[in-house]
Amino acid sequence: MKHEAVSIRTRDGQCPAHVFTPDGAGPWPAVIVYMDAFGIRPALMQLGERLSGGGFVVLVPDLFYRHGAYGPLDPKEVFAGDFRATVGPLMASTGNARAAQDTEAFLAYLDTRDDVAGDKIGTVGFCMGGGMALTAAGTYPDRVAAAISFHGGRLATDDPASPHLLAPKIRAELYIAVADNDNSCPPEMVDRLKQALDDAGVRYRCELYKGASHGWMKTDFPVYDKAAAERGWTEMFGLFDRVLK
Repeated sequence: MKHEAVSIRTRDGQCPAHVFTPDGAGPWPAVIVYMDAFGIRPALMQLGERLSGGGFVVLVPDLFYRHGAYGPLDPKEVFAGDFRATVGPLMASTGNARAAQDTEAFLAYLDTRDDVAGDKIGTVGFCMGGGMALTAAGTYPDRVAAAISFHGGRLATDDPASPHLLAPKIRAELYIAVADNDNSCPPEMVDRLKQALDDAGVRYRCELYKGASHGWMKTDFPVYDKAAAERGWTEMFGLFDRVLK
């Protein structure tokens, strides 16, 4: 496994990022990982490594680059303290619209790499990143062929930047995994998202992970659920393998 730390020029500055590539001879399809509210940290790096081990060039950008230096954060410690005071300023520095703008630079960067196969990519996001992964699919329909949201929050709201509003533009195949214990994506929001996707004729599966809580995929979260997470990994590799390879 090869790991590189790179810096990608965006419209707003320099975005630090990590690139993971598989062992052996490429090229391989690329996947962009949209992080959660706790940013770059060991658990996220491990996620990038595991995804790359499945045969993908994995780009993990630090979407908090506009904020400046931070962390690394330990979710368990943050949850035990003042969560909003710690992550609020970080989250305020990005969002669906800004992440979509940044993705323009991420795609341009991937296009410069000889080890990336083709021009179709996958996106996957966790928590706040779930909406960003879907937004990227709607913003760059000619580039994103598969997009995944794990315990994504605010996926269908009245916000002008709500991901569900981009449904008519999405050409990618989607996988949306939601928890039954998640205030950031309650059942009525899931229904609103599914209605938008159905109306637009988007290919997707939206699955409920019964007994799981918001953040179940992340190994450093207090609510990490190994069985549910492994189910998620199986679905992730299944979609990316079928669509991107």
